[in-house]
Amino acid sequence: MLTASQVVDRADTYGVMPLLTLAEFFDGNEQEQSIAPNQWGYGRPPLAELAEAARGVEAMPEVAWVRVQLHSETLTSGELAGEALAVCTTATESEVERWIAGWESGGPVAGLVDTYAEVPGVPPGARIWSVVWD
Repeated sequence: MLTASQVVDRADTYGVMPLLTLAEFFDGNEQEQSIAPNQWGYGRPPLAELAEAARGVEAMPEVAWVRVQLHSETLTSGELAGEALAVCTTATESEVERWIAGWESGGPVAGLVDTYAEVPGVPPGARIWSVVWD
């Protein structure tokens, strides 16, 4: 798991933060409220289960990558604050909705990664869905 200070070091001079890999965000992270804190205790799966489920989605053949989108609070709070999961896939919105059933999210929203750095390439025919909790 990266620390918030490591994210700050990778952010550009305008505060544009990188998308984090699942390993960078979840490995060693035991802070349940580090992602979707408003849903923790209200249906969002425990952090370890969410990480495992996200890795399962990333392993699907129609998925190019999954990344964690950080909240801007990460730059000032000293703690990682995940806001959403970005899923790059050729799957349809309804397919993505099925994959994330049980995450108690607001569902997939197209895009939302234009304000992040280190965004991996998007293969032809794929698009990015942001799984949000707000």
